[in-house]
Amino acid sequence: MVVDRLGQLNPVQLENRIGRNDQVRGGDRSDSISLSAEAMAQAEAYQIAELAKAAEVLDEARIAELRERINDPSYFNERTIIATADRIMDAFGL
Repeated sequence: MVVDRLGQLNPVQLENRIGRNDQVRGGDRSDSISLSAEAMAQAEAYQIAELAKAAEVLDEARIAELRERINDPSYFNERTIIATADRIMDAFGL
């Protein structure tokens, strides 16, 4: 098979062609995107699943210990309540 040359390339002509394509045509048109409610729900479910995967593994012994502390009437004193409130405020960045 023989391929013949198509001819010389003229760099001036190439620049002129490229320059014309850089111009925006059509005035004030803008692109937009919208997501359906179903897509938003799926994105939220995906984000929740990823957060659940990244969460610490539950320690059953630690949970049992905390349940015992909560059931103990002397556990809820002013110091504990203030410390808990401070941790909640820190978690929300307040």
